[in-house]
Amino acid sequence: METQILNGMVSAAADILKSGGLVAVPTETVYGLAANGFDEDAVLKIFEVKGRPENKPISLMVSDRNAIDVLCEDIPKAAYALAEAFWPGPLTIVLKSKKMIPNIVRAGGETVGLRCPDHPQLQELLHSIDFPLAAPSANPSGEKSPVTAQEVLGYFNGKIDGIIDGGECAVGKESTVIDLTKTPYTILREGAVSKKDISMVLAASMTIIGITGGTGCGKTTALNVIRNMGGLIIDCDEVYHRLLNESGPMLDAINERFPGAVPGGTHDTKALGEIVFSNAEELRALNTITHKFVGEELGRQLFDWANHGGELAAIDAIALIEGGISNICKATVGVVAPTEMRIERLMKRESVSHEYAALRVSAQKPNEFFEENCDYIVSNDSTEEAFKDKCRQIFEDIIRR
Repeated sequence: METQILNGMVSAAADILKSGGLVAVPTETVYGLAANGFDEDAVLKIFEVKGRPENKPISLMVSDRNAIDVLCEDIPKAAYALAEAFWPGPLTIVLKSKKMIPNIVRAGGETVGLRCPDHPQLQELLHSIDFPLAAPSANPSGEKSPVTAQEVLGYFNGKIDGIIDGGECAVGKESTVIDLTKTPYTILREGAVSKKDISMVLAASMTIIGITGGTGCGKTTALNVIRNMGGLIIDCDEVYHRLLNESGPMLDAINERFPGAVPGGTHDTKALGEIVFSNAEELRALNTITHKFVGEELGRQLFDWANHGGELAAIDAIALIEGGISNICKATVGVVAPTEMRIERLMKRESVSHEYAALRVSAQKPNEFFEENCDYIVSNDSTEEAFKDKCRQIFEDIIRR
């Protein structure tokens, strides 16, 4: 067999593949050794030429993300988000395979890896054929993955039908492989796409709803509606107080700005409160410090939830708008209620006097603030069940958007 160097001869490569032959193809990472992914005999040749164990599955190269629905089933939302963000590009997504994928490609398993490479000649080839390409790296098993056509020729001259010479691969590092068939999602191989970038896309793909409102308005009830819809609830006030007890770096930053305000070895913030609550400028300085650390913890929890397949989350924050947290939310919901109803709820919940409850309520932002700054307003001015129904309708509308 004479191995042909196919300079720009995409149609010739397509003919070879359609007839069951092997063609080495360029990608943005390394060269791959390709065969018709639906042709078991052709795929078997890949194993034979590479000396690859038949118990190792082979990923499929596809032309675009539409192939996900064609080739896979039980597809999580995360798959579409990652494909949208990184395809064409160096990310292989492992999903549950449909039975149409030959057993030899799946190595007897129930999953398949899909990859949409970012190389113009390979994209042209993939769009000219009606089947995916089974294509591991074009090297004998255990050898260095090739980044030029000449390296492939050195490995397989006379053993494969052709090589599309697409020049030197730009990345030179294999694709990242992520398994989305079970949670938590697992990066099987970290390559050209970083774990951090994947986490950011997964978190951004969730529906994140910001919830805010004053004391006695019914935020807890609204949050429980989201919890019952399968969502994660993050209470920023709880996060802040936990960090006061657990985050040495945050306490160090506070003590650097407010020396002695939090006595060493303690978590007593009484002195700090006396400083900031009588001085707006000092309060802004404290918020600048704490918002940074609270924001980092929010990100960590959201990344973790997304990595476990979570698709819905709510952030409960009094300073949702002014603290900038609303920027990561798909929508913000302000919970409001008539003043006297808030006072009565507060009296009942905390066993306080009408006078004290009224002072608490009057010290907070008025309903007009939330009406002006939030995407949605839900008024808790009737029965609890009616309020829950209103919340559910709003949340479902946000999810559909």
